[in-house]
Amino acid sequence: MEIKIRNVDSIAVKKIDELAKKKKMSRQQFLKGQLETLTLFQAKTDREIELENLVRFNIQTVEKCTEVMETMNQFIMELMEEDDVS
Repeated sequence: MEIKIRNVDSIAVKKIDELAKKKKMSRQQFLKGQLETLTLFQAKTDREIELENLVRFNIQTVEKCTEVMETMNQFIMELMEEDDVS
């Protein structure tokens, strides 16, 4: 697939050419690599955000379960105390 970009600032093009030359690559090879890296980085970032949201949700769920378990434990302890008194 072909992508064309017009009206790029000449200073930016010069810098791109310098970076490509340091890597012993053509401008086209360099920019292709940069575009591919950018898309992979964005996909990784999206997955990280999804994972962070999932972890947050799981923490909230565990906290709610802990509260319910503590309430149930307290209720059981009260029932056991009533049995001891009887």
